Amino acid sequence: MPEPSVKRWPNPQPPADHTLESVFTAEGLSSSWWSNGPGDRYASHSHTYHKVLYCARGSIRFTLGTGETIELGPGDRLDLPPGTLHSAVVGPGGVTCLEATRHEM
Repeated sequence: MPEPSVKRWPNPQPPADHTLESVFTAEGLSSSWWSNGPGDRYASHSHTYHKVLYCARGSIRFTLGTGETIELGPGDRLDLPPGTLHSAVVGPGGVTCLEATRHEM
């Protein structure tokens, strides 16, 4: 089973929204935007699909079922394979993310 992976944004300036959207388009993925306020929480859960997420603004901390924590800031990408148990807590400035679903073949 593939492992979750994180790709950090390599530039000091955060990416523009259209930059993140173009990455998903190039990968053939349809994406949607969502936002949450400071301290919002997602209880532990998993998905039947491969979740691909970019943090566009703010921050969010994911905790995997293994106990590993992953902090995402602007431009950071998280890939979660199907069945990956995870929870999340939004950072103190809120968060805006771009998310897509990759259906495995």
